[in-house]
Parts: sequence; structure tokens; C-alpha cells
Amino acid sequence: MLEVDVAVRRDDFRIEAAFASDAPIVAFFGRSGSGKTTLVNAIAGILKPERGRIVIGGRVLFDSANGVDLPPEHRRVGYVFQDALLFPHMTVRANLDYGEALTPLAERVIDRERVLALLGLQALLERRPTSLSGGERQRVAIGRALLTSPRVLLLDEPLASLDGARKAEILAYIEILRDELRLPIVYVSHALEEVTRLADRVVVVSEGRVAAEGPAAEVLSRPELGPLTGRFEGGAVIEARVASHDPRYELTTLAFAGGQLVVPNLDALPGEPVRVRIRARDVSLALERPRGVSVQNVLPATVRSLGAEFGAIVEVSLDMGGVPLRARITRKAAEELGLAPGLQVHALVKAVSIDRHSAGFA
Repeated sequence: MLEVDVAVRRDDFRIEAAFASDAPIVAFFGRSGSGKTTLVNAIAGILKPERGRIVIGGRVLFDSANGVDLPPEHRRVGYVFQDALLFPHMTVRANLDYGEALTPLAERVIDRERVLALLGLQALLERRPTSLSGGERQRVAIGRALLTSPRVLLLDEPLASLDGARKAEILAYIEILRDELRLPIVYVSHALEEVTRLADRVVVVSEGRVAAEGPAAEVLSRPELGPLTGRFEGGAVIEARVASHDPRYELTTLAFAGGQLVVPNLDALPGEPVRVRIRARDVSLALERPRGVSVQNVLPATVRSLGAEFGAIVEVSLDMGGVPLRARITRKAAEELGLAPGLQVHALVKAVSIDRHSAGFA
């Protein structure tokens, strides 16, 4: 359990945040400058809050009322920054040794060989950071943090400086760490696809305040958060399970409360829980079930409401058997279809519009 209730000031910027989470991965999500890093630095002990309380797993790290303020080295927090910040004059082995040496022998609970295997670091041990790719450097930085035997792992925008292929690589490793080590992770990001894939719980930070907090699928589907997520990326997150695979066409069928979704092949076993994000701009609407179309996903839905218009565009909130979905269409189309609350429609979603790299595995 992570419990945070603090007020932190940094120069002219002030953040006040209160939340609690026992999720395997909790994400701090928000735009750059919203206060995410300030908040995570307070947890790590790098910044001292003006007031408040921080507790991890029942252990009090900070409590202004009772005069508790553990120094960073005693908080048992592993911190991975946006840039790997490895010692360039040391080999990978020496960088890992440095992290391990920060924790007394009697308190080391993370097995070194297991970390090397999970992160694929064995072949890198004698190399120096300057000879590593960006993804390899971040894997080493995560390994160094893990070898401190932390009670929680803080990842502050760890993919910001990586290209698409390296991002996918590190995301997969983070999922492995979550599943294999059962180590609580705080993940800081402004990228929706990363948060959708990884987070079990989301804390949305905006201008120094917690704008929303709760389960990832519920929070990331809220239409009122559009100004924070951006209209271009707004949509809904659906929690589903793998129903079957079609090896001939390399497609996966996902089952959820409102029906089924066909998506590009996912490397997951039947029955495995999956979270997918469908952007409102990728959803079309029809009054009748269409025939002779290439769209693989045709989902019965009910119109719940029509949002405020902005220019030629209107956003439509839909309900699929209790599962929310959003569609962004032209105002002209909405009038021609006669859209109104309670109207039965069909939502059309291209399989290829659902990015398999942003699918989250619970």
C-alpha cells in the first residue's frame, strides 16, 4: 500500500496531492510541468514536503506532524530517472555492484542472478555505458535500482528518450518485473499508450493537483479529462480477456462484457486479461449493421449523450452492455443519423486502429 497526502513547494510551484493505492503499478499521468516528478521526488526523499505524510507498506517515510523524515538512503526506494544516469567510467557489472552495495548484506532480498536473467543483462556485464543502446542503458539502470532491494520502484519517464522499438522492449521488461518480482511500481508518464498498457491505477496530475484517481480503465475513459489527454488522443479503455487466436491471419479475438474485439495478434494466452484503448477518432457509427465492409469490429451500442460541439466535430458517448465507448464524428453526420440519447446504433472499429503495442496485460 502506497499512501500519500502532501503539500510540496518548489520555487513558485506548489503541489497538493492525496491518494492511496495498493495496485501493482500506479501511474502518475499528466502533461509536462504538471507536478508528477515533484511528487515522485517527495516519495523518494529528494524533496521535503511542507506538510503531510508518506507511507509505503505500513512503513512511515515522512510524517510532518510527528517529525518523521527518513533520508533517501534509508527509504528503500529504487529510482530510475528519464536518463539512465549510469557511471560512464564503470562497466555494467560495476554499476550494478554500486547499486547492490547501497543496501546492507542482511537486508538484500533481491537475487542478483534473477535480476540479470529477467533483464537480459548477462551479455552486457563487461561493457561500458557509452557502448550500449538507449534501451540497454535503461535496463541496466532498472537493474541497478532493483539490486538496492527496494520496497517500491519509481520510474520517472523512463522511455522519454527512447525510440519506438526500444520503448516496446522496456515496457515488456517492466511487465516481467511486475509479474515475477511482485514489486510495487510507481510509473510516471505523459504518454497515454504507456499508461494504458502498464497501469492498474492512475493518478492524473494537473497544475499541482490530483485531477482524478482510480482504476486505469475507468479514469482513462472519462470524457471530462479531454483537456488533459488531448482531443486527438481521447477515447475509452476496455478491459477484456483473450478469447482465441487466428494464426492464419495473425489476429486475436478479445471478449468483454459488451461483445468481442478483433485486434492484431497479441502474445498472450487464452483467458489472459487485456486492456485496450480505442480512440474516439477511430470509431464510426451506423444505424444498421453494415454488410460488405472491411471493418472487423461492428459493435451494438446505445447512444448515452452527445457532447459539446467544437467546430464541425461532436463527441458521442456510447454504452455497450455497461462498457463505455466514445466516437468523434462530424456534426453533419450526427444530424443526418438523428443521433439522440437512447438510440440504438452500431459502432465500427478497424482492427488495425487498435495498437497492439499499447495493450495492457493485467
